[in-house]
Amino acid sequence: MQDFRGVAYSTRRGLQCVAYSNAMRIILLAGCLLALTLAPAVARASAEGQEIPLWNHAAPGSPTTFPKEVWTERGKAGVRDRSVEEVHVPTITVYLASAAKANGAAVVICPGGGFSHLAIDKEGHDIARWLNANGIAGLVVKYRLPKSKAGSYTVDTALGDVRRAIRTARYRAAEWHLDPDRIGLAGFSAGGTLVELAGTRFDRGIDAAADPIDRQSSRPDFLISGYTGGVGADLGVTSELIVTKDTPPVFMVHADDDKVSAMRSIQFYSALKQAGVPAELHIYARGGHGFGVVDNHLPVSKWGDRCLDWLNDRGLLKRR
Repeated sequence: MQDFRGVAYSTRRGLQCVAYSNAMRIILLAGCLLALTLAPAVARASAEGQEIPLWNHAAPGSPTTFPKEVWTERGKAGVRDRSVEEVHVPTITVYLASAAKANGAAVVICPGGGFSHLAIDKEGHDIARWLNANGIAGLVVKYRLPKSKAGSYTVDTALGDVRRAIRTARYRAAEWHLDPDRIGLAGFSAGGTLVELAGTRFDRGIDAAADPIDRQSSRPDFLISGYTGGVGADLGVTSELIVTKDTPPVFMVHADDDKVSAMRSIQFYSALKQAGVPAELHIYARGGHGFGVVDNHLPVSKWGDRCLDWLNDRGLLKRR
């Protein structure tokens, strides 16, 4: 919106000079029409997040040469639902809430996709926009995938990208007007697995690190996990989670008719309760897998409202 306001302001100043000549009138009228024509496009552009690389140079563990990312549009009836494969340059796309709504909280978002692709819209950008509408910044992680055709990535590689995103949010908190003590992590399906891992395998920062970002803590302040399925044995990572009293508070949602059993969420919830960690679990009768924040006319569509209630009850949405 800043660009559009600039165009409109320049036009108003120019209109004050209309009396100088007929030629000037024509020029100014053309400028006004151009501004009106461009206004919707500029407004749409301002609704998109800014994508920035997670690493200053090549990401550690990425090959020196690699194929281009593969993007596929899967949406129907004009709904954008893209999938991206072959991620070798991990990034975050930053969506900041408007100044009028921003409350300082932020959520790093991990889209799912079975570690072979990322459902980048319905479990990424759409989640960020929903958060923005409620005053929360959203940072969508495009992380490297263990099942990529090129590169020898593991779940730990993806987890490293997620940790880097959390550290980056804290490092740039002042610049982005975020509260470094209210930076959460959300993930869905395979992304939910990364949420569980990041919430149970974190550090408080590497004091001796040359990169100041790495000196930041990788511990999320809260977790939001959607229809997670755990870590497959084929990826060479244990599915065991070491939950302690230091594990962040967790909100979880699952559907009973999901092809991925809700037992994983139930087991995680049980472990949290045994450790004395605040947690809330919602299991809806219907919803299947991959429902995101789309209104599918089922009760599960309201899970986002329950999540906001939980965040608000924990004092995470208060403006400071």
